[in-house]
Amino acid sequence: MDRKDDRLKIIGAGLAGCEAAWQAARRGIHVTLYEMKPKRFSPAHKLDTLAELVCSNSLRSSALESAIGLLKEELRLGGSLIMEAADATRVPAGKAHAVDRELFSRHITHRISQNPNIEVVRTEIKEVPGESPVIIATGPLTSQPLAEDLKSLIGEEFMAFYDAIAPIVSAESINMEIVFRQSRYGPPGEGDYLNCPMDRELYERFITELLEGEKVPLRDFESPRYFEGCLPVEIMAQRGRETLRYGPMKPVGLTDPRTGQQPWAVVQLRAENREGTLYNMVGFQTKLKWQEQKRIFRMIPGLENAEFVRLGSIHRNTFVCAPRVLTPLLNLKSFPGCYLAGQISGVEGYVESTAMGFLAGINASARILGKSPVPPPAETAHGALINHLTLAEARNFQPMNVNFGLFPRLEKRLPKRLRGAAYSERALEKWKSFLEKIRPGG
Repeated sequence: MDRKDDRLKIIGAGLAGCEAAWQAARRGIHVTLYEMKPKRFSPAHKLDTLAELVCSNSLRSSALESAIGLLKEELRLGGSLIMEAADATRVPAGKAHAVDRELFSRHITHRISQNPNIEVVRTEIKEVPGESPVIIATGPLTSQPLAEDLKSLIGEEFMAFYDAIAPIVSAESINMEIVFRQSRYGPPGEGDYLNCPMDRELYERFITELLEGEKVPLRDFESPRYFEGCLPVEIMAQRGRETLRYGPMKPVGLTDPRTGQQPWAVVQLRAENREGTLYNMVGFQTKLKWQEQKRIFRMIPGLENAEFVRLGSIHRNTFVCAPRVLTPLLNLKSFPGCYLAGQISGVEGYVESTAMGFLAGINASARILGKSPVPPPAETAHGALINHLTLAEARNFQPMNVNFGLFPRLEKRLPKRLRGAAYSERALEKWKSFLEKIRPGG
């Protein structure tokens, strides 16, 4: 790790790796971006293009008053390739920012392949390169050989939790005589979501089947540690029979036009692509066996004859104990020329992973150019995530989505409805000043 090169090596061409490569290339750095697809696929990946979205096609809230909306805006202002693609391939999803995942991936692949400063090499890297600088952005599904080599370098055990994927159904197979279109609190007949209504009796039978349905067993050496923001639907049901009715099956703000009443519970479907030919079962990530998924999910009104173009599955997510091994610049304390980006660094979520790629690409470029990089201000969404990675209690460290609880408190106490806007206003002022320091050519 001691020998320095003027070419930046990036392992993994997911969201974080592509963003890191893009930011480095903007600064005149020559990048070699390694991607093992299509020679080898992880259990969750299917496409041979770069930056494939696996769990969902949603980048969550678009509202600038939300922490995730703020993080996306910071990335836009910084010239993010991922946000460029997300804006160009957006599909209707109410207040959420959802994309056509195939168009999204193709957009990024095209832009990366056309950049003269980026060379994409399709091969699996099984060891951390012996020269620096290098960015490891292999994501939550890092291959076992590379994970073992990295573990030997940092002297720390990886921690793992399990993440599940929601099913996708064909629009043609949805019974539109039962399902109704409406966003929560929106006018009936309008909105970006399809709603499958349940009465109380069916809901109770559905919960029973979820609890009793046959699940994919974990291996003997595996211990499930689920991320709270992406729990399998059957795990939520285990926490109480009403849990789903107050979670992803919440009927509040919805009116079934057939009855004129609020349903007891609903299953919401969100467009998966621009053409509206595919729909994602919102919040229905699962580890049920595939035949059980078909049997149980066809109990849902409107999905009696559902054609599942993708069934749910479960996979392991891998990440490091960031407070022990990372500096605020995202490089390893023991090997400063090696940077981590994306979910392997200890963040959770598409946009958060992108943000860590953004910063790692800039910081590694500064190292090559002989500059002294600085972390983003704590008041920004990027800075709040860095603080979580480096200042959280190591013993109980867990991946985290961006949220205003990670930010320094506002100087003035405000009503809850005004806090988001105040956090965002303060953050963007600090962020714009930070961008002046790190702009290409600056």
